Parts: sequence; C-alpha cells; structure tokens
Amino acid sequence: MQTVDLIATCAFGLEAIVKRELKQLGYDPRTLHPGRIQFSGDFQAICRANLFLRCAERILICLGRFEANDFGELFDQTNALPWHEWISKDGAFPVNGKSVKSQLSSVPACQRMVKKAIVNKLLAAHQLSTLPETGPTYAVEVALLDNMATLSIDTTGSGLHKRGYRPSTGPAPLRETLAAALVNLSFWKPDRPLIDPFCGTGTIPIEAAMIGRRIAPGLKRSFVSESWPMVSSDVWKAARDEAQDQILPKLEERILGTDASWRDLKLARNHAAAAGVEDDIHFQQIKFEDLTSKRKYGCTICNPPYGRRLGDRKEVLPLYKTFPLVLRRLPTWSHFVLTSLVDFERVIGQQADRRRKLYNGRIECQYYQFHGPDPTGHSTGHSTEMDQPQKPKSAIEPVFGGVDQTAMRQATEFRNRLMKRARHLRRWPGRGITCYRLYERDVPEVPLVVDRYEDNLHIAEFARPHERTVAQHADWLDLMVKTAAEVTDVDLSNVHMKYHDRQRGRSQYERSSSEGRTLVVNEGGLKFRVNLSDYLDTGLFLDHRQTRELVRQCAGNCRFLNLFGYTGSFTAYAIAGGANSSVTVDSSNTYLKWAEENLRLNNLMGPKQRFVRSDAIDYLRCLPGDSQFDLAVVDPPTFSNSKDHQQDWEVQRDHISLLHEVKRRMSPQGVIFFSTNFRRFKLADTELADFQIREITKQTIPPDFRNQRIHRCWKMTLVS
Repeated sequence: MQTVDLIATCAFGLEAIVKRELKQLGYDPRTLHPGRIQFSGDFQAICRANLFLRCAERILICLGRFEANDFGELFDQTNALPWHEWISKDGAFPVNGKSVKSQLSSVPACQRMVKKAIVNKLLAAHQLSTLPETGPTYAVEVALLDNMATLSIDTTGSGLHKRGYRPSTGPAPLRETLAAALVNLSFWKPDRPLIDPFCGTGTIPIEAAMIGRRIAPGLKRSFVSESWPMVSSDVWKAARDEAQDQILPKLEERILGTDASWRDLKLARNHAAAAGVEDDIHFQQIKFEDLTSKRKYGCTICNPPYGRRLGDRKEVLPLYKTFPLVLRRLPTWSHFVLTSLVDFERVIGQQADRRRKLYNGRIECQYYQFHGPDPTGHSTGHSTEMDQPQKPKSAIEPVFGGVDQTAMRQATEFRNRLMKRARHLRRWPGRGITCYRLYERDVPEVPLVVDRYEDNLHIAEFARPHERTVAQHADWLDLMVKTAAEVTDVDLSNVHMKYHDRQRGRSQYERSSSEGRTLVVNEGGLKFRVNLSDYLDTGLFLDHRQTRELVRQCAGNCRFLNLFGYTGSFTAYAIAGGANSSVTVDSSNTYLKWAEENLRLNNLMGPKQRFVRSDAIDYLRCLPGDSQFDLAVVDPPTFSNSKDHQQDWEVQRDHISLLHEVKRRMSPQGVIFFSTNFRRFKLADTELADFQIREITKQTIPPDFRNQRIHRCWKMTLVS
C-alpha cells in the first residue's frame, strides 16, 4: 500500500504529547517545527490518526516541501506536485495560507498563486477544460516559514477537538484536545480518584473518562477524507472496528466533576451521555471553597476562571487566594491548574513543582503542577505520560500545608503558657468575671490574643512575618486553635478565629462574616449579647471592664451621655448605677439596635433612655441650649470616615474640639471619662485648660491584660 507523508498539527506546547500518541499507534514521528509533527504511513494511518489522536488539531497530507523565494518558483514547484492523484475531477479545493518570516509575505497572493498552479495541474492531468468543484472537499494549505513552503491537504475537516459530544458550551469552553493534554500531563490513572472542581460543561472529566476507557475521540464524528475515492470505506471500517475493539468497561473509580453553576452541570451531564461516559462521571454542584475528599491519593485537574472572558482580575483574585486553603484538605493529592494569571504562584504563596507553557485558544497560559506523594510508596516519585523525571516526594509531606517541628515546638510553648494563665484565672468565674483575656502574645512566635467568653474562645491573630506558606500557616493556626481548645476544655465548634491587621478607626467594627454566632454573657451582674463570629470586636470591650465599673460608681442620679456608644455597655452600667436618664449616640443603626437589646436584656429600657443616630459633634452642636449632662463617656475611634461628612475624623487632631463641645453640654459638676486606644495619642492638655484632668489609665487596665497600653483613659471635670 502507498506510503503517505503526514503532518499532525497541534497547539504550541503539545508537540511531545502528540509524538507520544503517534508512537503508541506504531508510527515514527518527528517535530517539523512548533505545532507540526511529521510522520509516515499508509492510507490506514490517515484513518487511525484522525480517530485515535486526542491532542492533535488535524491531520494533513504533506504533498511537498520546497524553498520559494518568488511567485514564479512557488507556481512551478506547486504545479510539479501530484495533485491529480488526490483531488478528483469534481473535487473542491479551497486554498488557505500563512506566511511567517518569508519573502512571500502576502498570504492572499500566495493563495491565488497556489490555486492557479493546482488548477493548471488538474486541468492537464484530468484532461478537462473546466473544474466544477462540486464534489468532495480537499482543503489545501500553503504554509511558508523562513521561505520554506509546505503544501498539504487536510484530511480532517472540522478540527479534531470537535468530538461530536459537545454541541453546546459554556461562556469560556476549554478545547477537548487541550483538556485531554491536561489529563495526559497529570499523574492520574483510571484506578485513582480524579476531581475537576471547575468542570463547567464537563470537558476535562469527559476526556479523562474517554482516556480511562480507551474510547477513541473520533468515533462519534465523521471526517472529510471519508468521502475521498482514494481512501476506501473498507480502510475506514477497519480503523473504526479497531477503535471499537479497544473500548474498556466502565471505570471502577468514578470521576468527580464539580461546579457552582447548575446550568453548566446540566450541559455537562448531556455531554457525558453523548460521549457514552455518563456512568463514569458524577457531576455535583459544589462551590470550590467546599471541596473535600476522604480518599487518600488522587488528582485535581482544573481550568479555573482567568479573569479575562469570565470577568476581570479583581473578580478572580479572591478565588485564587483560596486555593492553598482549599487544597490543603487534600494533602496527599497531586494538583494541576491551568491558568493565564501570570502571578499565580505569588497569589497562592507557593511555587509549583513544575510549570508548562500552553495556549488555551490564543490565551497564553501556564500549567502548574503540584506533585503529591507516590501512592505506590516509591521514592523516585511519579512517572508521567511524558516519562519525565519527577522530584521525589516524602510519603508524609503534604503538597499544600503541613506543620513542621518548629510549629510543634511553638504549640508546646503556647500550651504551657495557656495552662499557666488558665490556672491563674481559674477562680475568676466564681467572682462573676466570665469574660476575660487568657493570652496576649505572651510567646512572641505565637502572636495570638485569646479571650474567653464563658464557654467560648475568641482568638485573634496579629500580623507577624513568618516563612510559612499560606496553606502551612492555615495548618499552623489550626494547630494553635486545637491547642487552645484542649487546654481550656472548650469544644472546637465554640472557638472563633479572627485575623487582626492594623486597623484605622471603625474598620475593626466592620462585618467580616455573616455566621451570626451570638450568645449572652454576664459581667458585673449585667447581661450583654456578644457576636463572636462576624466582627473583629465582639460588642464588649474587655479592656474597659474596670472603666465600666467606675462609670457605674459615678452614675447615681445623673443625666448620662454615651458618645460613640457602640453596643451600649457603658449605658447599661450607668443606668444600673442609678442614672436618671441616658442618651446613647452612634452613627450606626446596627449598634444602636444592639445597645437597645443590651438594655432590654437587663430590664433597663425606659422612656428616659434615648438612642440617637448621629455624628457625635453634630449631635452636640444641635442640642438645645438648656440640655445638660452630669456624666459622659467619650470613647472615640482613632480614625473614621463617613459619606455624610466632608472631613474625616482623627482623634489626635479633633479631640480638642470634641471635648470643648462636650464641655458646653455638661453641668458645673459634670464628669467626663475620655478614652482612646490610639497608641501614639498625646492629650492636648494645654488647650484644655478649662478642665481638671487626671489620667486614670493604670486604674482602668484589668489585671488579665498584659498590654498596659491597650487604652488610655482620663477623668475630666470642669474648672469652677
């Protein structure tokens, strides 16, 4: 049978995979140039290559290669090729072209010249006066690279990525040929678990299932060369019979495809059914953040959103930042991620074991590979479809996360300090103090603050440089949380973890979650509702426990003002201390409602308890002239901005004007408690000469607080 020179085209970066596929089919391939693999075979090779190749784009018959520096040379050399042996008398032969770094740079002109030469050849060879071009299609390509022309005929028709099972796609489909390449470049084998957590319309799981069952990708479609007289139907039938005979039974280990979109999953199920692998894949609607598995070894292969066609970079960055936190739940799996995000490794805080440049359409991507331990326990690592050496991986070394000996030592030191503090404070609940600080960055390498709220722990982490990856740090935090829970005998479900960065103003009050874990706690014979899950601050500042008691002692028969009232704990103490009336001022409706609830919990609500939503200074300036207070608490934020005001609030700059406004509304014997947690704060006492000022900071810092500068506090009275 006649030997034919063939070319398998593919996307850049997939040449080695296509060569391996051709070797498995029994051919001897070589790279012609990037994206083109040359091999030889008989007519059956045309059929088998089209049916079996998973990662190639199309199969071309190479009719000739020659140097062409001018159009005369291009015409003569093209005319000399045996076009009549392939193109029938009535054959249609459209000509396409490309030219790279060549003298003949005009592609349309090259196409016209090649067409003219082929027409000339066919008219003479078939002894015709005209060519009807009403029969089978023989798409011709002229490709020029460095003045070297390659003339070929396409045997495929529609690209090989069109398998026939996917008539409908999602908003940014992954080509089937690239999806198959991602699977072939991974460590996945049919007997191992495989998850695609961004499966979309199912391309990666379907291609993997077809690979696992040896279903030829071209079985459910036709090819343009099937209508050519030169390639008989018997040859095609033999190739299809061979493909049919190779199909294996359904996979024992079902592939899992998950996605947040039920619409995409509906399409994915239809596509899997069309491909004949519906029993090999389980599609499930799961958000990436909820991904988990009980299986010890497996692979994730995914093509997450890039931030180009499916949104912008700002939309996808939060998603990518969750990768190490999610994938650490699969510590012994291998993970393979295709993305165009150029700083992917920086975003996730970890370098890949290997990366490979690939193209998804025209988008340049990297295929990041994170190698898990070999399930067989071999110390030499995995072997891939490319037979490339892999970095050895310890059987116990997680891909993402893990704790080392340093972390274990830190946990031991943390445990010892917590145990000592817990013993020291064990009698406090019997004295009516059930909410207190248990640990405050006592061990420098463990920069946590642990507060106990009765049967709950509230833990805040303070930023500190370290060499852990994002996932390792998450595991480190889990270890510290578990340690704290064990020492204090608190259930893990009652431990609430927060991250504390440098805050400005009321940003510490902003909602960070919507879990809504609240409980009522006791302090000083009063009840307060705290929120341990949704805010960095819980609604009850523990460092003001003693300040609140001082307010209660001074509140008898007074008219009380609580500026920047937050959740009204000072108001509750003042009323409990005998205040005749109270006004609680805050700019947030949320906190004013919270303050009202705290008063109701203690049966302290009444007609003389007012709650005003307002900026503090605006409230004071708008009060009637005869309004006076006997006791005021002023606990402003360090910094605050508001849409309702042109100028931001800064406590260092604005405390003078604020206190003068408060003074105007105080009775002659009025008392003001002024507090701030701004560490660099300097009270402008020279500009407050009409106040008698006494700093009472030491008197107001509770003994459970190691940080003696957690706040500063002054007691102010008017100069008579």
